[in-house]
Amino acid sequence: MTKLYLDIDSKLYKELKSRAKKSYLEVEKLAEDIIRRSMITYRRSGGISGRSDKVDDALVRVFSRQKKGRRRR
Repeated sequence: MTKLYLDIDSKLYKELKSRAKKSYLEVEKLAEDIIRRSMITYRRSGGISGRSDKVDDALVRVFSRQKKGRRRR
């Protein structure tokens, strides 16, 4: 298994620790779960290259937000 090392601010670590305690997980397992769920969402959206909008500049596509969610009536 590949290892990943993260430097996390002490404030953020305290928040992660309390969230892990509420979920009955270790901080490492919680971080792994957060990253795993994030990648599932990323794959579903097609990632950066899978976007359907036609933009000339690749940097604009990378740093632009897409509208998500339900349409308002």
